[in-house]
Amino acid sequence: MSPDVRERILDATARLLVESGSDALSTRAVAAAANVQAPTLYRIFGDKRGLIEAVTAYGFERYLEGKQAAGASEDPIEDLRHGWDVHVEFALTHPTFYALMYQNVRPGHTPAAATEAHEILLGILRRVAHAGRLRVPVEAAATMLHAAGLGVALTLIAQPEQQRDGELSARVREAVLDAIATGTHPVRDETASPLAARALALDAALPETPDRLTPAETALLRQWLRRLAGDDGRDRG
Repeated sequence: MSPDVRERILDATARLLVESGSDALSTRAVAAAANVQAPTLYRIFGDKRGLIEAVTAYGFERYLEGKQAAGASEDPIEDLRHGWDVHVEFALTHPTFYALMYQNVRPGHTPAAATEAHEILLGILRRVAHAGRLRVPVEAAATMLHAAGLGVALTLIAQPEQQRDGELSARVREAVLDAIATGTHPVRDETASPLAARALALDAALPETPDRLTPAETALLRQWLRRLAGDDGRDRG
């Protein structure tokens, strides 16, 4: 089957989702909008669920394009801010797509584009850690940012556009950044321990040196480093 046909079907499905929502979506309507026969949908996607999963992955790919276009600056904290803003802006610009992307999640099944977006976030956070500015382990920081960003985006989507709190996203973003990193606001007093920051910087660098230590040694060292950093000592890696 031609890739053009598949792309046309996904475009038509996305358009119908925006216009009518997922509840009104039917294979017959998609086939008509894409100018293909219904059996073509079943040959490519299997069934309606397969079509929904494909268009969800399609949405993540569009989202990833915005992430990749950003590039990296000299300040990873600013890159985190920009990534947050791109995330929320995508949600508000494509609310039906966004809701489908995050409400169609199945345990153990992550679209490739979503995995790549997560890796971009981890890469930025490792830069923060290597600079000695991270308060919590990289994985924990990524989870906090993702959970908070998702909550803000869904909250704003649910509000009538004219009643949205225009400051909500920035307030939550800065609160999370303050919780995970130091130096997010240079004019404020920073109370983080230099030892904790150095311990987390070394923790973030451990995966880059797999030949230096055995897995058991790495796990033990990571536990010690996170204890020095004030974490609970459990290995989240």
